[in-house]
Amino acid sequence: MPDHEFLFALEMADDPDSSRMLGELCTAVLGHVGYPAPAIAEVSRELHEAIGRGRPPGRCDVRFVAHDGELQIVVARVGAAEWRTTRRLPTP
Repeated sequence: MPDHEFLFALEMADDPDSSRMLGELCTAVLGHVGYPAPAIAEVSRELHEAIGRGRPPGRCDVRFVAHDGELQIVVARVGAAEWRTTRRLPTP
C-alpha cells in the first residue's frame, strides 16, 4: 500500500475565519505528505483564488484526496463550476 492514501472532506462556511482555517489546513495536509514550502504556498494560493474567484455566496465543499501517487484537491459550490487540481505526491 502506498504511504499516503486518504480522503479528507469538509464543508466550509463563507466567512474570513473559514478562509484562514482552510489555509492552515492546506499547509498541514501538504506538509504532512512531504511537499516543500514553495509548492505548499503555490497550491494554497491557487486554492484561495479558486474559492474567491467569481463565486456565488454560500458554503462550499473542499476535498483532499490522496490516491495512487497523486493528491487531488476539489472545490465544489452550488451554482459554480467545480475547481480541481492534481499533483504528484512527493516521493519519500
